Parts: sequence; C-alpha cells; structure tokens
Amino acid sequence: MKIILNNKSETFDNDHLSITELLALKNFTFKMLVVKINGELVRRHEFDKSVVRDGDEVMVLHLVSGG
Repeated sequence: MKIILNNKSETFDNDHLSITELLALKNFTFKMLVVKINGELVRRHEFDKSVVRDGDEVMVLHLVSGG
C-alpha cells in the first residue's frame, strides 16, 4: 500500500492499517496527536477502527503549547 504521510510518500506491505498500527509502525509516541485521513479529523477513540488504505493522505500533527 502506498500513502502520503505528512506530505511524504510512504509504502507499506499491508493493504490497510488502523491509525493505531500506523502510529506504532512510524514510532509516533507523543500523547497529544491530531490525525486526519484525507482531510477528515479522526478522534482518538476511533484510532483502532479508522483504516488507512492505498492512496490515502494522512496528516499526523503534534499538539504543543507554550508561551
């Protein structure tokens, strides 16, 4: 499967992955993440059942606050 992850092309052996699986494979360990698939926000409680498929565009953003 080929996807666009944070504006970079990525290839995986699987034909689909859950958001949880994708985050683990790419070592995203930060707790405060925002994930979008094809521009649609994915809620944290939906990470296990939201599926990334070939051709999808995924954005993973770290939420950081400060002054």
